[in-house]
Order: sequence, then structure tokens, then C-alpha cells
Amino acid sequence: MRLDIGTRSDIGRRKKTNEDNYGVYGEDTPGLKLFQEGALLCVADGLGGHIGGEIASKLAISVFKDMLKEPRPPQSEAPDKPDKNLHELLRDWVGLANDNIYQTNLDLVKNGRPMGTTLLAALVEPEKVHVVNVGDSRCYHIRDGEIIARTQDHSWVDEQVKLGMMSKEAAEIDRRRNLVTRSLGTHPEVDCDTYLWHITSEDVLLLCTDGLVKMVEDAHIRAELDAGGTAADIAQRLVDRANENGGRDNITVVVAHIDPKPAKMAVRRTGAWLRKHGKPTLVALSFLLFGVACFAAGYFARSLMLR
Repeated sequence: MRLDIGTRSDIGRRKKTNEDNYGVYGEDTPGLKLFQEGALLCVADGLGGHIGGEIASKLAISVFKDMLKEPRPPQSEAPDKPDKNLHELLRDWVGLANDNIYQTNLDLVKNGRPMGTTLLAALVEPEKVHVVNVGDSRCYHIRDGEIIARTQDHSWVDEQVKLGMMSKEAAEIDRRRNLVTRSLGTHPEVDCDTYLWHITSEDVLLLCTDGLVKMVEDAHIRAELDAGGTAADIAQRLVDRANENGGRDNITVVVAHIDPKPAKMAVRRTGAWLRKHGKPTLVALSFLLFGVACFAAGYFARSLMLR
């Protein structure tokens, strides 16, 4: 299957370090056994105010990458849940990543708040994407410019909204919105959510840390997707917009365009090349044409003099 994938990770405007990490692993990954076509996309956001957030997020991505060496589990016999065993494998590896970070805390962190991280991963295959999530990083499924599905945040304000104790508008400005209720490494066990989304050609998947979603509203995210371009173009514009709106946190974005049509992809890449190189190319071409014109004029003038 064809995938156009673009990634960007930015420190933002307020933080001193980037505690986000991400991974994109395709069909050329050494030792790959889990899938034949597709990719594994991951983002992790180390908890701010905790020791070693960037270490925790890097560990989570590293551990999850090792899952690719696992043989694919057989399909479940349950007719309504054929991918149940695969989702159990995703849950097992979330548990393994949690164990790894939690044990590192026991061994190394003697004082202060233990390191922790969110983890969001999407296993993209033909016609399906399997998503597993812990924390408040978010995955969007976009089709024809509309967000048709997204993961649920594991945050204190999100739980208050679900319970009817807080409105969405109040949650967006509440100072406690950075508090996550689930994370890897801070407790001996962790629960995660899994999702199965059916995908088709020209769909878009967007994985991002909360540095994007808290700075850019969903409507503006859709607008950047509608503006077109390659996945790398879109990822860069989303990061730029988050920074323009304040950039209060690290920003990590992974954009995956599913089975883009070759003709459209060629147009997008040509447009991206022209945006990047168009002005220098036009200047060089102008100088070249000017040189040719000068040579022609000189040659013509010399011919007249020799007559």
C-alpha cells in the first residue's frame, strides 16, 4: 500500500527541552514480522514537571518498535472481533513499555516525581488501522475534510466532561487540563484504549501530542488539511500554526495520507517543490534568459558592424 507520511517535532515557544518523541516504521524495518504492508506510527509525550520526561518518551517508542519483531497472532475465532488477538498484543506491549519505565523509576529515581509519558500508536494496514492509546496525545481519522473519528483523551478535565461535571468550553480553559489520568511508568499497571478504524484511499491519519490540540482547534486542523500539499507540508503548517498561537508546549505531528492517487501525489510534490525552490529557480532562470538576450543582442550588433 502507498503511504505519504510527514513528521515534525518542535520544542515550541515556552519549553526549554523537547520531551516528545515519535517513530515511523515501515515495511523496510529490520526483523519485521508483525505485518507485510503498512507502517507503525507512534508518538509519545514525556510528562512535564516530572524527572526525565524525554527519557520516558524515548523508552516507550523504543520498546514499542520491538513489537514489530513479534509474529502476527492468528485471527480471533469471534466473528465480530477478528482482530481481538492483535489488539491484545498491542495491550501487552503497552504493559511491557509501562513495566520498563516503571522499573527504571524504581532503579534510578529516588527523589522527585517519577518519569512518565503518554503513548499513542497506530498500526496502519490495507483497509484498517489499529490504534492504542494511553494519555492525552490524540489520533484523528479524516475523510473528505471531515474528522470522522478520534481517540479519547485520558485527562482530568476530559473525565469531568464525560461525567457532566464540566462543559467542553470550561474544560478548554481550565488550568488543570494538563493533568493526565493515565500514563506509562508512573504506576505498576496501566490501562489503555484500543480502536479499529476502517480506512480507504485518500483518508488521512493525524497523530499528535497535546501541544497541537491545545493550541489549534479542530476546525483549524481541518483547514490545514484542506489546504492540501504533501503530508510533510501539512505537518509543518500544523506546527507553525501551534507556534503562532502561543506554542506553550512541545509539538509533535505525524500525518499519514492513505493510498494517495499517483496523479494527485505528483501534483502535491510538484507544488511542494515549487514552493520551496520556485523563487530561486525563477531568479536563476531570469538571469539565464537575461544572459541569452545580452549574447543575442551583442551577436546581432556585431553582425551589423561587419556589414
